[in-house]
Amino acid sequence: MINVLFVCLGNICRSPLAEGIFSHKIKERGIENLFNVDSCGTSQYHIGEQPDPRTVANAKENGIILDHEARQFSKVDFKAFDYILAMDKANYDVIERHDQNQHYTDKFYLMRDFDPDFKGEDVPDPYFGGEAGFQHVFEIVDRSVDSFLEFLIKEHDIKESGAN
Repeated sequence: MINVLFVCLGNICRSPLAEGIFSHKIKERGIENLFNVDSCGTSQYHIGEQPDPRTVANAKENGIILDHEARQFSKVDFKAFDYILAMDKANYDVIERHDQNQHYTDKFYLMRDFDPDFKGEDVPDPYFGGEAGFQHVFEIVDRSVDSFLEFLIKEHDIKESGAN
């Protein structure tokens, strides 16, 4: 089982979107049984809440159904997940600070480390913007997830079985 965790600030916009897109893509490829996928936030602002309605609506318009309850990042996530992808540098830094002895740094990535167009940049937070910002974030996360998934398929020599 390959365990993947997507992390943003509140766990109601970017990270549940990444979780939803990734889950959708692995199901399409018939490899969802190889993965455990989750998302969380570094803050406690929205614990227990569903994703932002604007994120849910945008995802649905793009064929992705989101079903997630926000939770906060915890040190147990270091052991539970093989890949921890932060949506931006600020949240990456928070995760890194939790790893005080630097035992897990090989698991940390920025989501856009896998963006073929803008490697290493932040996924912008659409929370305070309009609908166009949510679509922009969807497009960034979608292409980054594609690249990340290709990385995982090569890294773990995964054989795809096609759509279920």
